[in-house]
Amino acid sequence: MADFDDEDGYQGTARLEVGERGFDVRVELRGYFQPIDGRYHWYGRIAADPALDEVLASGRQRGTLTTPQGSAAADVGDPDPWGRYRVEGYSTPPFASWFTAGEPPASSGEPELPGHVRVAVIGSGFGGLGAGIKLLEAGVRDFVILERAGSVGGTWRDNTYPGCACDVPSHLYSFSFAPNPRWSRSFSGQPEIRAYLEDVADRPGLRSRLHFDTAVTGALWRADQAEWLVSTTRGELLADVVISAAGPLSDPSMPDIPGLDTFPGAIFHSARWDHGTDLAGQRIAVVGTGASAIQIVPQLQKKAAKLVLFQRTPAWVMPRRDRKITAAEKWLYAHVPPTQRIARLGIYASREATVGGFVKHPALMKAASRLARAHLNKAVKDRALRAKLTPDYVMGCKRVLLSNDYYPALAQPNSEVVASGLASIEGSTAIASDGTRHEVDAIVFATGFHTVDMPIAKQVRGVGGRTLEEVWGGDMRALRGTTVAGFPNLCFVIGPNTGLGHNSMVHIIESQLAYIVDFIKTLEKSGAAALDTDERAQQAWCEDVERRMGPTVWNTGGCKSWYLDEAGRNPTLWPGSTIRFRRKTRRVDVREYVRLPAPATPATTPTMAMATNGAEQA
Repeated sequence: MADFDDEDGYQGTARLEVGERGFDVRVELRGYFQPIDGRYHWYGRIAADPALDEVLASGRQRGTLTTPQGSAAADVGDPDPWGRYRVEGYSTPPFASWFTAGEPPASSGEPELPGHVRVAVIGSGFGGLGAGIKLLEAGVRDFVILERAGSVGGTWRDNTYPGCACDVPSHLYSFSFAPNPRWSRSFSGQPEIRAYLEDVADRPGLRSRLHFDTAVTGALWRADQAEWLVSTTRGELLADVVISAAGPLSDPSMPDIPGLDTFPGAIFHSARWDHGTDLAGQRIAVVGTGASAIQIVPQLQKKAAKLVLFQRTPAWVMPRRDRKITAAEKWLYAHVPPTQRIARLGIYASREATVGGFVKHPALMKAASRLARAHLNKAVKDRALRAKLTPDYVMGCKRVLLSNDYYPALAQPNSEVVASGLASIEGSTAIASDGTRHEVDAIVFATGFHTVDMPIAKQVRGVGGRTLEEVWGGDMRALRGTTVAGFPNLCFVIGPNTGLGHNSMVHIIESQLAYIVDFIKTLEKSGAAALDTDERAQQAWCEDVERRMGPTVWNTGGCKSWYLDEAGRNPTLWPGSTIRFRRKTRRVDVREYVRLPAPATPATTPTMAMATNGAEQA
């Protein structure tokens, strides 16, 4: 295992206790302050140890880790390709010598930002790490990856709620160019996906370009120099090209509930889970019935005195065909890689085969609806509860969810489903829209993210100093989901109309990365200083997307989903197959861009504050 500096962490022996068993293990650990949620996190690896394999064979376990610096509760499990187990903990720093207790580190320990780079990448989730790998493969070495938190992972770092897992099969929810032969289950949990992304970040040449605790606070297009001035919490830098890989699932959406500030108990969003709050024996309200809620509810129901689920709209829930991946399969995937590629292709094809029901013929969803109803009927015998949990819209209009324990949890005596949204709070009383009142001790919001009002749009200023938010005016649009007119040399990963309702987003990300790399190559070949999206090309693309969106189940299914903006338009999903999207993003068509010439004379480099003030005065 790699050495750590004493100031960064600990490498040596430790005592791990899981249940009634104890193990002397070799560990390497790091700690960091997470400015996004104000908590201390620590994580690391336990060296491969056959003695651990048996106790961790059933999956991730909760235990206690003791080092010379102290003891702390720890989550352990999810072996990497070398048999090492991931271990991590949260909240109060257990190893005080790493931190100044209760305060962020005086210095992040990060290298200084360079003054100028060819490419600046924002975010280090799947999109940002994938961008880094593809840039290196293309021979682009002058780039940085700017990450606001203290480690990589994006969505899979920030979401640590109980039961957090992916609803796309493991082999498909990973890069085709970075397979993991040691996935433990058909559907991976959050810790295992995060561990996978840490391993991806360890690829040669990537770690040295990562800048942690570096939140981007603004980006201004300097037309006189044909470059971006990027402002961060650790200083400024100039970049010829900016790739925004912040993603749509990075900023939690909290509803504005009157009286919420009067609630005396714990309140938190699923994406900012407070692991320091013990919810055992409490009356817990869960708000929302999306992908996060159906994973949280079964976990909280087991420990709650009472669980109250506020449900505006019931979800279509299908069985989760999950199982352990056998040791023989792992060996085969590791030693005969084509077998894993075949397995991945089979999963991809089975998912892609369902696209017709989503985008062209919603009537095809009836067969799947019958399966979902049978799943509900089997788990819930109470007719009144079953009626509350039965959707009245076409399956697929909202995201189809997968769970084997959501319905059984809601059928338990300590669970109550309120078929209404949360309207207001009066002290410890949660009042539903239907007027019913419920006494609760804690409130968990599983209310999703800002998906149709991309937060970074407020921070990016393009031609003329206008922000992306101003240009969009509440109507997100982009050419091929990647570039926007008036914002030269700016590319988005998972931009408008790139989301999926039927397959893996990693496939879309890889398609966009190929397009972005070709964009940079095209820029270099053109001799221009920048490429700006042609407004007519963007309009033609968006009109075609909107036309294809018309007959989809998302527009005709009879529901109000998070896919839609306030005007009822769908700026979120791609109305077609992933095959079609990949074909449409295989190459950059130079006719869809305007070449901007190199600046004639150098100009003084302004600060972000100067640039913003200038834009406001213009």
